[in-house]
Amino acid sequence: MLFWKAERRASCCVWMKFLRLVVMLSSLCVLITGYTDSDRAHILMSRSPLIDGHNDLALRLRILHNNRLSQVDLHHVSKVATDISRLKAGHVQAQMFSVYVMCGAQEKDAVRLTLEQIDVVRRMCSEYKELELVTSTQELRGSEKKKTIACLISIEGGHSIDSSLPALRMFYQLGVRSMALTHTCNTPWAESSSKHYNVYQRENNSLTQFGRAVVDEMNRLGMIVDLSHSSWDTALAVLNQSMAPVIFSHSSSYSICKHCRNVPDLLLHALKKNGGLIMVNLHSGFISCNNAANISLVADHFDHIKTVIGPESIGIGGDFDGVDSFPLGLEDVSKYPALIQELLQRNWSEPELTGVLRMNFLRVFEEVEKVRDKLHSKLPSEVQIPHKEVQNPCRMVLRRPGPPGQPSIHSLHSSAQHGPPVTNSLEILTIVLLLSTLLGL
Repeated sequence: MLFWKAERRASCCVWMKFLRLVVMLSSLCVLITGYTDSDRAHILMSRSPLIDGHNDLALRLRILHNNRLSQVDLHHVSKVATDISRLKAGHVQAQMFSVYVMCGAQEKDAVRLTLEQIDVVRRMCSEYKELELVTSTQELRGSEKKKTIACLISIEGGHSIDSSLPALRMFYQLGVRSMALTHTCNTPWAESSSKHYNVYQRENNSLTQFGRAVVDEMNRLGMIVDLSHSSWDTALAVLNQSMAPVIFSHSSSYSICKHCRNVPDLLLHALKKNGGLIMVNLHSGFISCNNAANISLVADHFDHIKTVIGPESIGIGGDFDGVDSFPLGLEDVSKYPALIQELLQRNWSEPELTGVLRMNFLRVFEEVEKVRDKLHSKLPSEVQIPHKEVQNPCRMVLRRPGPPGQPSIHSLHSSAQHGPPVTNSLEILTIVLLLSTLLGL
């Protein structure tokens, strides 16, 4: 009996120790789980750093410093949401920098202004050792291995090429690898989602013949077609036209926030068929349709798009420095880990998030390059837009000038294009002179 009691006491002691160990391990697991919510996001992003589809730092450098890089230290820049230190903190390994000029420059000096914006991006990505200009997927992968922040250049708005395929090709030579077909204004050949500018209004003509030629030439060059800011009709026409995958570089879900800049499910399905990518915009106005938003609502956009077309069609295009209002907790580029943490808490898998962070964009860019390689034997397009479609008084028509003191052929042509018909006025004047002669006046 004594032996049995002693054995029982020993058994109870072992059991109590086991229970204490279980409690300690459980407590430790709770502690680890709470810590991992943030830590897992940083670890994941360290392994798969972000390729961000849209950033307007170059615009802020023009507004605040007139592109004088000597006045700023890009490691720490005030009054902006982007600098080198914050890009590193946010695990941003590649940034698509927008070279944007306002729509008011259309028919004026948009090409010059775009060149100046390309210049400032090229300068900042060559004058700072942490940054590196890249123009291909091979260079993009190489920059990750070198631990530099890759700079990709994107034109935001087709008005920057002044309806000229040669200008498009020259921009490609300067390193541009993506172009949005419109911004907040129509171009002579594509339609904007915005109604801010009452220019180039057309009925049922969202992508003209020249617009299709622009898409074809971008495919031939290996330049990514960007449909953010395009109207839904234009987007659908491009998705039917393009041989290569396209992107919405900074757009969100219309089902969550019914804003014209967002993408409806119908277009998401067409995008899936195209093999393209929607890179979710973080601007509060596109997330909540007002200036108040939070990370949870941003994640709702990701969840919805994932449900409709799958995680392999999703990326991130923050739009930092392009707008002023961002969700609480996502105020600048350093805060991206908070978004990834939220998605992890919503049971997004690490492979899915690796795709969202970079692999999905790399896949699309590689497909664009493959289409380019297939079209390598195709000569540069010589399609020109008809003058009547451009209606640009600043567009010169090359003609020999007229005799001194006489209107030049160019002047007559321009007036005929953009003002009262000169030929009709001359005809009326001739008739008046003949009548005067006949009547003896």
